[in-house]
Amino acid sequence: MKTTLDELQAFVAVVDTGSLTAASELLGLTISATSRALGRLEEKLQTTLLRRTTRRLELTEEGGTFLAHARAILDSVDAAEEQMAARRMRPAGRLRVDAATPFMLHVLVPLIDGFRVRFPEVELELNSNEGITDLIEKRTDVAFRIGVLKDSTLHARHVGTSRVRVLASPAYLKRHGTPAEPAELGQHVLLGFTQPESLNDWPLHEADGSTTHIRPTIASSSGETLRQMALAGLGIVCLSDFMTREDRRSGSLVQLFPEQTVDVRQPVNAVYYRNTALAARITCFVDYVVEVLGKRPFEG
Repeated sequence: MKTTLDELQAFVAVVDTGSLTAASELLGLTISATSRALGRLEEKLQTTLLRRTTRRLELTEEGGTFLAHARAILDSVDAAEEQMAARRMRPAGRLRVDAATPFMLHVLVPLIDGFRVRFPEVELELNSNEGITDLIEKRTDVAFRIGVLKDSTLHARHVGTSRVRVLASPAYLKRHGTPAEPAELGQHVLLGFTQPESLNDWPLHEADGSTTHIRPTIASSSGETLRQMALAGLGIVCLSDFMTREDRRSGSLVQLFPEQTVDVRQPVNAVYYRNTALAARITCFVDYVVEVLGKRPFEG
């Protein structure tokens, strides 16, 4: 049976105070509890650590040797607890962040400089992809996901929402004309997603009240690829505001059918596994993202 910290603390306290009574007062225990802890320790070690006389307790030779080890163990535990407390106040260590490529490029990357100024001891590792990754398999601490969450094993913190709009570049509209009604989309080059198919549901009113499902003329798995094609004047696209904010501000992309557009907003969540202790470095990063996005919404 292995020695416990309580038993080590009882032994060291008795040595330091010189008596069971004083050690018990120091530890906040009864004298009998302290005596039992000391007895269990000697039984586990199969040796006598303290020689009890009528006046005092004296260390045996074995007790003196073991005392140095006991102090080192307790000091190590104290140091570890102090380090963890310091990390809570000043987050440190490696933080692995995962997000879809467009969200990483347009939302997270612009925040990194400010985050590093505030939390210089957090070592960031940024991974981007076009699909849903397994957080454990990829050793990811926190991931940002757009859309409705389906994995019940994840804990989620809501970061914001991002509206979806149908867009085209002025160059494309000059060359192909501006469609006046959603029904005219069939006459145009439509840029859409290979998967999931739900991303090809555009927020436009149909006669029956449903949204418009398009069949892409050119398809890609990457929202950023679709954005670049739209900017190049290759077709009409439907993208989330978080990746087109600056394009709309500059006029590089313009919204089509503003009157017929349904206000569809994609939820954005920071996720991590429920059985993972929420380290300070995760909390500080998510808090920072929420703080900055609150001041700079996607729609602006």
